[in-house]
Amino acid sequence: MTAATTGDLFAVLYAAHNVGDYWLQTDRQAREKGLPGWRGRKACAAHTASLTAVKAAAVAALHVTGRRVAWQRAGAALAADAVSHYIIDRRKPLEVLAGALEAPMGKLSFYRLGAPRPGRDDNPCMGTGAALLDQAWHIGWLGVWALVAGATSENLPGAA
Repeated sequence: MTAATTGDLFAVLYAAHNVGDYWLQTDRQAREKGLPGWRGRKACAAHTASLTAVKAAAVAALHVTGRRVAWQRAGAALAADAVSHYIIDRRKPLEVLAGALEAPMGKLSFYRLGAPRPGRDDNPCMGTGAALLDQAWHIGWLGVWALVAGATSENLPGAA
Protein backbone atom coordinates (compact mmCIF):
# COMPACT_ATOMS: atom_id res chain seq x y z
CA MET A 1 0.00 0.00 0.00
CA THR A 2 1.17 3.48 -0.66
CA ALA A 3 0.13 6.45 1.38
CA ALA A 4 -0.71 8.27 -1.85
CA THR A 5 -3.19 5.59 -2.90
CA THR A 6 -4.89 5.58 0.48
CA GLY A 7 -4.98 9.37 0.49
CA ASP A 8 -6.39 9.47 -3.02
CA LEU A 9 -9.02 6.90 -2.08
CA PHE A 10 -10.05 8.88 0.96
CA ALA A 11 -10.26 12.09 -1.07
CA VAL A 12 -12.52 10.62 -3.76
CA LEU A 13 -14.64 8.77 -1.19
CA TYR A 14 -15.05 11.94 0.88
CA ALA A 15 -16.05 13.99 -2.16
CA ALA A 16 -18.47 11.29 -3.33
CA HIS A 17 -19.89 10.99 0.17
CA ASN A 18 -20.79 14.66 0.22
CA VAL A 19 -22.39 14.50 -3.23
CA GLY A 20 -24.32 11.35 -2.37
CA ASP A 21 -25.37 12.37 1.13
CA TYR A 22 -26.51 15.89 0.25
CA TRP A 23 -27.14 16.18 -3.49
CA LEU A 24 -28.38 12.72 -4.48
CA GLN A 25 -30.46 12.02 -1.38
CA THR A 26 -34.04 13.07 -2.02
CA ASP A 27 -36.05 15.08 0.46
CA ARG A 28 -38.35 12.09 0.88
CA GLN A 29 -35.45 9.75 1.65
CA ALA A 30 -34.09 12.23 4.21
CA ARG A 31 -37.47 12.56 5.92
CA GLU A 32 -38.41 8.86 5.85
CA LYS A 33 -35.15 6.92 6.31
CA GLY A 34 -35.47 6.98 10.09
CA LEU A 35 -39.11 5.89 10.20
CA PRO A 36 -39.95 2.50 11.68
CA GLY A 37 -40.98 -0.38 9.45
CA TRP A 38 -40.61 -1.03 5.75
CA ARG A 39 -41.22 2.58 4.73
CA GLY A 40 -38.14 3.73 6.64
CA ARG A 41 -36.04 0.75 5.60
CA LYS A 42 -36.93 1.27 1.93
CA ALA A 43 -36.09 4.99 2.02
CA CYS A 44 -32.80 4.32 3.77
CA ALA A 45 -31.90 1.51 1.36
CA ALA A 46 -32.61 3.72 -1.67
CA HIS A 47 -30.44 6.49 -0.23
CA THR A 48 -27.64 4.06 0.63
CA ALA A 49 -27.76 2.53 -2.87
CA SER A 50 -27.39 5.87 -4.65
CA LEU A 51 -24.67 6.94 -2.22
CA THR A 52 -22.75 3.71 -2.80
CA ALA A 53 -23.12 4.05 -6.57
CA VAL A 54 -21.54 7.50 -6.58
CA LYS A 55 -18.71 6.23 -4.38
CA ALA A 56 -18.11 3.29 -6.73
CA ALA A 57 -18.03 5.71 -9.67
CA ALA A 58 -15.47 7.84 -7.83
CA VAL A 59 -13.23 4.83 -7.17
CA ALA A 60 -13.60 3.80 -10.83
CA ALA A 61 -12.60 7.31 -11.93
CA LEU A 62 -9.55 7.12 -9.70
CA HIS A 63 -8.65 3.77 -11.27
CA VAL A 64 -9.01 5.23 -14.78
CA THR A 65 -6.62 8.06 -13.94
CA GLY A 66 -3.89 5.51 -13.32
CA ARG A 67 -4.15 4.98 -9.56
CA ARG A 68 -4.63 1.22 -9.51
CA VAL A 69 -7.05 -0.11 -6.92
CA ALA A 70 -7.76 -3.78 -6.25
CA TRP A 71 -11.43 -4.22 -7.10
CA GLN A 72 -11.99 -7.02 -4.60
CA ARG A 73 -10.82 -4.86 -1.70
CA ALA A 74 -12.58 -1.77 -3.03
CA GLY A 75 -15.83 -3.73 -3.40
CA ALA A 76 -15.57 -5.11 0.12
CA ALA A 77 -14.82 -1.64 1.48
CA LEU A 78 -17.79 -0.11 -0.38
CA ALA A 79 -20.11 -2.86 0.85
CA ALA A 80 -18.96 -2.39 4.46
CA ASP A 81 -19.35 1.37 4.07
CA ALA A 82 -22.91 0.91 2.77
CA VAL A 83 -23.81 -1.26 5.77
CA SER A 84 -22.35 1.18 8.30
CA HIS A 85 -24.03 4.12 6.54
CA TYR A 86 -27.41 2.39 6.44
CA ILE A 87 -27.30 1.45 10.13
CA ILE A 88 -26.50 4.95 11.35
CA ASP A 89 -28.92 6.62 8.92
CA ARG A 90 -31.80 4.65 10.43
CA ARG A 91 -31.31 7.23 13.23
CA LYS A 92 -32.16 5.12 16.28
CA PRO A 93 -28.77 3.32 16.31
CA LEU A 94 -26.93 6.66 16.43
CA GLU A 95 -29.14 7.85 19.28
CA VAL A 96 -28.55 4.59 21.16
CA LEU A 97 -24.79 4.88 20.64
CA ALA A 98 -24.86 8.49 21.86
CA GLY A 99 -26.91 7.36 24.87
CA ALA A 100 -24.38 4.68 25.70
CA LEU A 101 -21.70 7.37 25.74
CA GLU A 102 -23.70 9.91 27.75
CA ALA A 103 -22.26 9.17 31.17
CA PRO A 104 -18.58 9.17 30.22
CA MET A 105 -18.66 11.75 27.41
CA GLY A 106 -21.99 13.61 27.28
CA LYS A 107 -22.78 12.43 23.78
CA LEU A 108 -26.56 12.14 24.17
CA SER A 109 -26.66 15.75 25.32
CA PHE A 110 -24.56 16.67 22.28
CA TYR A 111 -26.79 14.54 20.04
CA ARG A 112 -29.83 16.55 21.17
CA LEU A 113 -28.11 19.92 20.78
CA GLY A 114 -30.02 22.17 18.37
CA ALA A 115 -32.98 19.80 17.95
CA PRO A 116 -36.50 21.22 18.12
CA ARG A 117 -38.33 20.69 21.39
CA PRO A 118 -40.66 17.67 21.35
CA GLY A 119 -43.89 18.45 19.50
CA ARG A 120 -42.56 21.72 18.08
CA ASP A 121 -40.66 22.87 15.05
CA ASP A 122 -39.04 25.80 16.83
CA ASN A 123 -35.43 25.39 15.82
CA PRO A 124 -35.17 24.57 12.12
CA CYS A 125 -31.47 24.45 11.35
CA MET A 126 -28.85 22.25 9.75
CA GLY A 127 -26.49 22.40 12.70
CA THR A 128 -27.66 19.81 15.20
CA GLY A 129 -25.50 17.58 17.33
CA ALA A 130 -27.17 14.57 15.71
CA ALA A 131 -26.16 15.77 12.23
CA LEU A 132 -22.57 16.36 13.32
CA LEU A 133 -22.29 12.95 15.00
CA ASP A 134 -23.83 11.32 11.90
CA GLN A 135 -21.26 12.92 9.58
CA ALA A 136 -18.36 12.23 11.94
CA TRP A 137 -19.36 8.55 11.97
CA HIS A 138 -19.54 8.37 8.17
CA ILE A 139 -16.28 10.23 7.55
CA GLY A 140 -14.42 8.23 10.19
CA TRP A 141 -15.42 5.02 8.50
CA LEU A 142 -14.44 6.39 5.08
CA GLY A 143 -10.91 6.60 6.45
CA VAL A 144 -11.06 2.96 7.50
CA TRP A 145 -12.47 1.87 4.12
CA ALA A 146 -9.79 3.85 2.28
CA LEU A 147 -7.17 1.93 4.27
CA VAL A 148 -8.90 -1.37 3.49
CA ALA A 149 -9.20 -0.64 -0.23
CA GLY A 150 -5.71 0.86 -0.42
CA ALA A 151 -4.11 -2.14 1.28
CA THR A 152 -3.88 -4.05 -1.99
CA SER A 153 -3.36 -1.15 -4.33
CA GLU A 154 -0.56 -0.78 -6.85
CA ASN A 155 2.15 -2.92 -5.33
CA LEU A 156 0.14 -6.01 -4.42
CA PRO A 157 -1.24 -8.85 -6.58
CA GLY A 158 -4.66 -8.28 -8.13
CA ALA A 159 -4.36 -4.51 -8.29
CA ALA A 160 -4.14 -4.14 -12.05
